[in-house]
Amino acid sequence: MAYSQIRLKILPSVRCLFDKLVQVKVEGLAPHKPIELRSKLVDDRGVIFKASALYKADETGQVDVCRAPSLGGSFTGVEPMGLFWAMAPETPHSKFLKKNVLSPTLVEIKALSGESGELLASETNERTYLTEGMKRIPVQEGRIRGVLFVPPGKGPFPGIVDLYTLGGGLTEPRASLLANKGYVVLALAYYGYQGLPKNPKTLDLEYFEEAVNYLRRQPEVKGPGIGIISISHSGGLALSMSSFLSGISATVCINGCIANTVIPLHYKDIVIPPLSPVLENIKITDSGLVDIRNALPDPTLEKNRASLFPLERASCQFLFAVSEDDHNWNSSLFAERAAEILRSHGKESFQVLTYPKAGHFLEVPHMPFCPSAFHAAVGHDVVFGGEPKAHSEAQLDLWERVQAFFKSHLDSKST
Repeated sequence: MAYSQIRLKILPSVRCLFDKLVQVKVEGLAPHKPIELRSKLVDDRGVIFKASALYKADETGQVDVCRAPSLGGSFTGVEPMGLFWAMAPETPHSKFLKKNVLSPTLVEIKALSGESGELLASETNERTYLTEGMKRIPVQEGRIRGVLFVPPGKGPFPGIVDLYTLGGGLTEPRASLLANKGYVVLALAYYGYQGLPKNPKTLDLEYFEEAVNYLRRQPEVKGPGIGIISISHSGGLALSMSSFLSGISATVCINGCIANTVIPLHYKDIVIPPLSPVLENIKITDSGLVDIRNALPDPTLEKNRASLFPLERASCQFLFAVSEDDHNWNSSLFAERAAEILRSHGKESFQVLTYPKAGHFLEVPHMPFCPSAFHAAVGHDVVFGGEPKAHSEAQLDLWERVQAFFKSHLDSKST
């Protein structure tokens, strides 16, 4: 068989936005020939992520991963994006890192002979973050540090503040991909970035208030209210912003806690202390990872209430997304308690989405799964939970629902 006739195609195009699905096809093979497909990317830290899958060509000499089942490797069965979400880091306990969204993430896909291992064809998928005409504007305004993404077109657009996880710095992929959907998104850093303190002793809610006001003042932003999207530690910040600050219409809290955690939070003369962990509830897994799922107690118990955010004060709509296998903390319990608090104050202004076998880091679609990584507050590698396939499906579903949520609670409000 002449290898020159073998083609690996990435459809509809080798270049696409990171959250888009692609179709990987191999043509020109001998009928029923076994092949191995391999995917590989190198993240901004230099960590290599890889996946592989075994296929058999059909009678016409084709393998279409949208139709053909993987017979072995990193995943089995028909998984159109398996070569993406099943990528695992060569360096254990590494979370995919993308700092600079101006350059695409390059995913190299190779087809190898299932018998000899010889390279038959290869192609690179350029997964981008910014649509044509999108503006990426670094922000240094007063104390505020972050990056503003402004979509092309006339506007004005609804505004969203994107808050990311504990660990400091700034993460731009989700903010940029959300901006592509027609929002002005401020990816906001809150410590360890451009002159912000590395190890803050307290967090100041007035900093977040300044950021909200800054976003609302932008000429491209239509009001009156803005949205917030958050995950993990920043989920609590989003809930505190929603409880104390005006001008917030829609808040997405992904695997967050309804009480303050890790660092005391100040607002004017109010201090909200962090919830104290119950150290004897921390476990070590067989592989030596720390499991902190049950370290935080129920924040609604009388002795813990000082740490609880006054959710009942919020006038926004809430979307709580919960991974049932979250091992960072008991997200399911926190969302249940949030629903109880809001209901007890006559509020039905929330929805709770639960994902049974998903882990802590629910990210944008097709992001490599992160079952374990270093935890800034614990100072150790921890287990984050989840099963790769279920987690990947949860990310896809949540991304659609986040867009629908913001659309119904931000877009419909006229200025």
